[in-house]
Amino acid sequence: MALFTHENRQRSADSRRVYAAFEIAHTTVDFIAAFCFLIGSILFFWPSWETQAIWLFVIGSVFFALKPTLRLVRELRLAAMGDAEDLAERYRD
Repeated sequence: MALFTHENRQRSADSRRVYAAFEIAHTTVDFIAAFCFLIGSILFFWPSWETQAIWLFVIGSVFFALKPTLRLVRELRLAAMGDAEDLAERYRD
């Protein structure tokens, strides 16, 4: 089963539900990362807040690293859902 194909996302109601849930998680992580970088950038205007700004950049970076991780987990899960259906189809005959 190929990863990152549109067919995996549209195979069934369950696959569409899994895809939608991961898209919501991905978007939420995106917003959190962007928010951390925005606030961190603003805090750099005041030298007394530099340490907190650095920590927000580190936290934002962790959230940005979660984005491809979420996509890979989503695709592996969708592909696994398709494999079960393919196996069932082979053994019906």
